Amino acid sequence: MSEKQGVLAGFRSFLMRGNVVDLAVAVVIGAAFTKIVNSVVEGVINPVVGSIGPRDLDRYQSCLQGPCEFDAATGAAVSGIAIKWGSVLSAALTFLITAAVVYFLMIVPMNKFKERLDALSAQEAAEAAATPAQKTEVELLTEIRDALLAQRDGNGGADAALLAAQRGALESGGARPGTEGPSGTSGGTSGGPSGKA
Repeated sequence: MSEKQGVLAGFRSFLMRGNVVDLAVAVVIGAAFTKIVNSVVEGVINPVVGSIGPRDLDRYQSCLQGPCEFDAATGAAVSGIAIKWGSVLSAALTFLITAAVVYFLMIVPMNKFKERLDALSAQEAAEAAATPAQKTEVELLTEIRDALLAQRDGNGGADAALLAAQRGALESGGARPGTEGPSGTSGGTSGGPSGKA
């Protein structure tokens, strides 16, 4: 039972592969496109050639070994060996029309679209390289934390005591740190432990 499930899973993964789906779409579109091109050749080109000459393009043929006699209704050779060069020319015209339509209606617009996308991506890359990368909030907070840690480790307990004194002065409603108090001294540095250090 597990071997059967493995085969079915492999078949399902094969069908879901991108190449198989793309190939199926290409075959369907190609078949519909072939009908369009054949109808253009049979409905437009053959009558134009037939108006110039005595018959349709498919009925042009030459006798290789004769005498050749052709059926008037079908155009087939009754006797002799005939070369049907008109059908070869019709197939060549069909191929040229198909190639021209594919090139001018599909490949040229796709190339222009790709060029525009490449130009836009190159312009965005140039703009990204020209503008400096802005720091995120996490990076800024990390830098602030590192600066505070370095300040604390570098200056010892004196700065910590100064910060505690300033915080206590603010909470008690006293003068703001760094401003002149009523006695003319700084509110944050008077009587603090930083004066001893």
